[in-house]
This record gives sequence, C-alpha cells and structure tokens, in this order.
Amino acid sequence: MVQTIHDSKELVGVGCTLTNDAGIWFVTSPGSVSIHKSTGDLAIDCKREDVFGNQTLVSKSNGAVWGNVLLGGGIGYIVDRNTGAGFDYPATVTVMMRKVGSAAPLTTPTAPAVAMPPVASAAPAPAVAAAE
Repeated sequence: MVQTIHDSKELVGVGCTLTNDAGIWFVTSPGSVSIHKSTGDLAIDCKREDVFGNQTLVSKSNGAVWGNVLLGGGIGYIVDRNTGAGFDYPATVTVMMRKVGSAAPLTTPTAPAVAMPPVASAAPAPAVAAAE
C-alpha cells in the first residue's frame, strides 16, 4: 500500500514507480500493488505535476527464513535468499511529497577563516595625484 502526503494532507492521484532487483511496478496513490519479494531494497519514486517524493524500503528477513534454516540448514536459507521468499517489505509506506525546487539545499563544510599575511608586490603602487 502506497500513500502520499503533502503539507500534512493526503495527496491523491500521484503516480508512483516501485523498483527492486526483481522488477518494476506502477501504482497511483493511494493504492496497492503486488510486487515480487527480493533481498534488495525497494525504491519508490512518486511524482505529480509540481510535487515529488521518494522512499526506500529495506528488505528484512521474515520468520519463514529462520524456520527454513532450522529445517533445511544452509540450503533452505540459500533458496529463500535467492528467491526472496524469506524476506518482506513493510505492508504500507507513506511517501512525503515536496514541491519541485524546494529540495533542501546541499551544504558543504566550510573551513574556518584564516588570516592571510599581506602579499608583497614586486612593484610599488603608482601614486595618485589629487586634483586641485
């Protein structure tokens, strides 16, 4: 289930693309879509007119994977890991939308100001005569 929020209100009719290493899916929010499980993270990108948002869901192992490890040993785990069957994403995700161009500015660390010694010039500066 994907829902989108903008300015503390649900935003409807937003197109979202969900992507992991098992495929790509599309949904209009609020809405649900069935996806293939995977051990890889699920990237969600939503956009409508002048708003956009994105979210990443981390794939986490579910209880089935540990049961297969106990019953099938390493082979059970390898099968679950390769098929994604032993891993899940959260059932519901809320994507916070923001206006295009309102992304937080990138900040770079700045070095502290350092006093620089005066630079000696090779030639003296020309004198300026005052007009009388």
